[in-house]
Amino acid sequence: MHEHQLEDGTIICHEHKHSHTQTKAVLNRMARLIGHLQSTKKMIEDGRDCSEVLIQLSAVDAAIKAVQRIILKDHLEHCIVDAIKDNDTDALERLNKAIEQFIR
Repeated sequence: MHEHQLEDGTIICHEHKHSHTQTKAVLNRMARLIGHLQSTKKMIEDGRDCSEVLIQLSAVDAAIKAVQRIILKDHLEHCIVDAIKDNDTDALERLNKAIEQFIR
């Protein structure tokens, strides 16, 4: 829930409810990612070669980045489009903060 002020001074408080077209795809990728991470943990517990573990961790990292890209794209196409229509500058500020974290 957030609020923003219109030009006439009216304060509007609301919550954005909108569709995300990629939710199912993100959840499926996350399930595979969690499984992959658990397998990597098992490799470490089993004393597997460090090089093999590093390769698996690299794959996990790539999978996380892929999920991030999907969420960012979906966010831009839906959440930010809605925010612009609603003159929701808070959403744009939150996007800027998220992008700063994302590109670190």
